[in-house]
Amino acid sequence: MNTCTVETIARQSRFAARQLALTSEALRNLALSKMADALEAVKYQVLEINAQEVMKARQDGQSDALIKRLTLDDNVFQYMLSRLRKVAQQPDPLNRVLAGHTNPAGLQVYKKSVPLGVIGIIYESRPNVTTDAAGVCIKSGNAVILRGGSEALQTNTLLTDAMIAGAVNAGLPQHAIQIIRTPCHEAVSELLKMDAYVDVLIPRGGKELIKRIAEGTRIPVIKHYDGLCHLYIAEDADPVQAVELAINSKCQSIQVCNALETLLVDKKCAEYMLPLLRTAFDANTIELRGCEETQKLLKSISLATEEDWHTEYLAPILSIKIVNGIEEAIEHINNYGSGHTDGIVTQSLNKAQTFEQQVDSASVMINASTRLSGGGDYGLGSVIGISTDKLHTRGPVGPDELTTYKWVAYGKGHLRR
Repeated sequence: MNTCTVETIARQSRFAARQLALTSEALRNLALSKMADALEAVKYQVLEINAQEVMKARQDGQSDALIKRLTLDDNVFQYMLSRLRKVAQQPDPLNRVLAGHTNPAGLQVYKKSVPLGVIGIIYESRPNVTTDAAGVCIKSGNAVILRGGSEALQTNTLLTDAMIAGAVNAGLPQHAIQIIRTPCHEAVSELLKMDAYVDVLIPRGGKELIKRIAEGTRIPVIKHYDGLCHLYIAEDADPVQAVELAINSKCQSIQVCNALETLLVDKKCAEYMLPLLRTAFDANTIELRGCEETQKLLKSISLATEEDWHTEYLAPILSIKIVNGIEEAIEHINNYGSGHTDGIVTQSLNKAQTFEQQVDSASVMINASTRLSGGGDYGLGSVIGISTDKLHTRGPVGPDELTTYKWVAYGKGHLRR
């Protein structure tokens, strides 16, 4: 591979980012609309190419989980278009005055939101990340460099070329959206060295990919680690609501980061709650693994090991632990959780507030499914991912989260005395 290719892309993106920072909200929204229109025009071509890549992935023995993430159909494609159009409807994240004052000497000081600059997105198998990432970056005035997995290279390239055409047609810089078009791993290695041009990297994929990116670059990384999500059923939980929330959290979409992996049941309600839960999970073909106390109430289920409490299954498997009160539930979550999404089912406002304040997670759900933690249900439109970091952003990463700020001072010849 010609390593200059990645450096050239990075240089071009840096130049485009400086131009993007000067664009109006109206122009960026027009670009997003034209990007969606351009994608719609190539829908059947994209679906045909994607079907070929899905077939090859099956022939290569790829996992069912990867194939599911790779596959596009008409419904998924329309969903991708709708997210682009929805992000255009979001408030402008740029040039907002975040704070300001006039000091006693009359110096006007304020800080305002500005783009981060150049965002590199490294991801696996999900073509929808291609459109989400481009949409969120353009909305927030950032140039984006896309590097998807080799298994979806042709699909991602078609999607990207259509969006580039739409953005340029609207009047955006030619290199506001770029994609690395080679499948070789050296391209990623070169991108990790581009700290002179790339401001932030966002990896989307397995834990090993994210770890490798974070450890292999000097560029700041927004990390999306495990989604080891918990739901705690308190002693006063409504049984019908608790079962519905547990089932939806686990079964609505099993192979996603905000799906339930560990269910915590209060000891005071376990005797009548666990049989109800087992019936519901059996109907959804979920394998249950439980602590010793759970095993006594649910005969024949497997014993959960220490490893189970640490595991993000992304599969039809669920660990269950009986806990002695809310304090033990919170301690378990903070010890074993990944800081992604954790919830409580309770009728007590005091318990809900205690849980909210003490659980150290990006999203805390009160009587709501863990599956609701994300950009769409939070009103953000498209998001690039869900950060389990604390700096510089946490939770769903939408347009606002891809901005920083600068301080501006207006004076009248003010001098330091």
